[in-house]
Amino acid sequence: MVPEPQEVRRALLERLLKRLLHPDPLYQELLQDYPRRGGKMLRGLLTYYSALAHGAPEEAALLAGEGLELFQNWVLIHDDIEDGSEERRGLPALHRLHPMPLALNAGDALHGEMWGLLAQGVARGVLGPGVLLEFHQVVRRTAYGQHLDLLWTLTGRLDLTPEDYLRMVAHKAAYYTAVAPLRLGALLAGNTPHPLYEEAGLKLGTAFQIVDDVLNLEGDEAYGKERAGDLYEGKRTLILIRFLEEATLEERQRAMALLRLPREAKPEEEVRWLWERLLASEALAWAKGVAQRLKEEGLGALLPILKALPNQEAARVLVGLLEALVERRA
Repeated sequence: MVPEPQEVRRALLERLLKRLLHPDPLYQELLQDYPRRGGKMLRGLLTYYSALAHGAPEEAALLAGEGLELFQNWVLIHDDIEDGSEERRGLPALHRLHPMPLALNAGDALHGEMWGLLAQGVARGVLGPGVLLEFHQVVRRTAYGQHLDLLWTLTGRLDLTPEDYLRMVAHKAAYYTAVAPLRLGALLAGNTPHPLYEEAGLKLGTAFQIVDDVLNLEGDEAYGKERAGDLYEGKRTLILIRFLEEATLEERQRAMALLRLPREAKPEEEVRWLWERLLASEALAWAKGVAQRLKEEGLGALLPILKALPNQEAARVLVGLLEALVERRA
């Protein structure tokens, strides 16, 4: 009997919090802050059910899922600092609650805990060396995607195309969100990951990020991030890139002048103007269409493979989670 996602989510959280116990209460508070905030743990869940679907032992599934959740949390801490974000999961970002160097150090500590967890798993014979190599791919690809995202903002680049965005997101978000859980599931069972896992997973992970960009404009309090925060941070989203391609010369010049300003210098009324223009633009519906197409293509390629896996009960949950990944209903 395969456990329900809510049960697995609780187990992953308990394991994370136990791993992050420390005799220094402030240090423990910093390490446990983001995990305690109630994230959906989608990457951990995807890894867990992918592992079971491929026939891996449950302990290996939980260990790898916990590792990917540690990755997610330390990356979010660093990402929030680098972007100057105000909120995360409905609360002030960690560096807004504590001095920035303490938040940065907490992210470093979680990074170390991730590698320690994986090394312990290999030493115990629960994880194979291929899992370590996959986590290395997760870190290096995400770091390069973040490099591109930050570089465009820091240099004021606005001559970007939708293809530029898709390349950046494939590295920054899509690989660790969807590709890695699928590949880890196979590796944990001692199998070679199917070649289509990367191609299809990148499509699903990219669709997830496009929907995240949409929610940053349309989302309510349940979204958990600052509404229109991407505009304050100057993010080059697919929606923005499309809008700039289609806008009048006057609108494009006005938007570009705003986007080149640092966050603290952006006038609130100008951010509101651009936010309203994006909401009313064709670019929003177009981006939603791209996300839907990528979702359908990704799932269409994966379904025949997943239907052939040994544990079909887990595979069915995995398919539901992959659908929910894009629809944001898990």
